Amino acid sequence: MTALATQTEAGPRQRHRRRPLLLLAVLAAVGIGAAQFSLALFTDTETVDGVFSAGSIDLDGVKIDALTLSTGALMPGDVITDDVVVDNVGTAQLRYAMTTSSTNADTKLLRDVLSLTVKTIDVTTPLTPCDNFDGTSVLPATVLGFNTAKFGDVTSGAQAGDRVLNAGASETLCFRVTLPQGTGNPYQSATTTTTFSFAAEQTANN
Repeated sequence: MTALATQTEAGPRQRHRRRPLLLLAVLAAVGIGAAQFSLALFTDTETVDGVFSAGSIDLDGVKIDALTLSTGALMPGDVITDDVVVDNVGTAQLRYAMTTSSTNADTKLLRDVLSLTVKTIDVTTPLTPCDNFDGTSVLPATVLGFNTAKFGDVTSGAQAGDRVLNAGASETLCFRVTLPQGTGNPYQSATTTTTFSFAAEQTANN
């Protein structure tokens, strides 16, 4: 009698244990099914690259360096004339200005009597640059001084006298340095060195 009662009581307990296991099995099956369903979705991804390159502002230094105005024996009334090709070898339009700086190592102030004139390429004989020196005036005769002779303005933005060159374009300028006829004896054997600086900047967004 006692053994039968024990078997009867054990039956419900075993059934109660099976229910959680059955529930877990059902949930696992549902989860697997959901995962399989999500993996079956059609998808697509497209990409595109943006390639960015900075432009350049670049004057041809070799052509600037070809400007030759040096001499060792100027006499009153003499002039020295030479041409310089300003060439935009960059990728964008630029504007440029030119400044000078002259020394006075011997304290004789030759820089204060020498004058500089700048014109565009000759009108009469453009194939022989600066031969006639009759182009359009870029800088009227101006005493060199310490830094007086210049055209344009190195300040950012468009300024009076600035020269504009498109990418790949160039222009020839004629430079002439003059020692005036009335220069007196105090300037004999005097020397000055003038540095010509060409500064360019972008015109776009400026």
